[in-house]
Amino acid sequence: MKLSKISKEELEQYSYTDLAAMILKEEKKSLNTPTIFKKICDLLGLSDEEYANKIGDFYTTLTTDKTFILLDDATWDLRDRHSVKVTLNEEDTEDEEDLTETEDELDDELDDMAPDDIHDMDDDSEIDDPDLDDVDDVDDDDLTILDEDELD
Repeated sequence: MKLSKISKEELEQYSYTDLAAMILKEEKKSLNTPTIFKKICDLLGLSDEEYANKIGDFYTTLTTDKTFILLDDATWDLRDRHSVKVTLNEEDTEDEEDLTETEDELDDELDDMAPDDIHDMDDDSEIDDPDLDDVDDVDDDDLTILDEDELD
């Protein structure tokens, strides 16, 4: 249905982004921000002052809404009308390969540092480390649970 045939009351129920999408579908071409918002203001009967006060917020909304895409000629169109080509530059690919190699090297180092019998260890097993000799063993029976009001 053409936007001009929809009542003002019904149009007021739509968000600006909904109206922008409807305008772009109806126009079947990309439009710049002022043109789209002027059409919205005309449809809703907004004044030039309201146009000037709200166009910045409208632009921000367009940039964050995934329905729209900003084209090279500074016009907006519906994203589903365009395919986005992603190109990886060679430098990014090399960095990714270097990162993968570094991760693999770190994994190998960790494997070398881990004891061979790590799977046989349990929480109660003794660790033979001279640096830990002065640490007292804590017995669960020595611990006391306090209620929150006892902490004051």
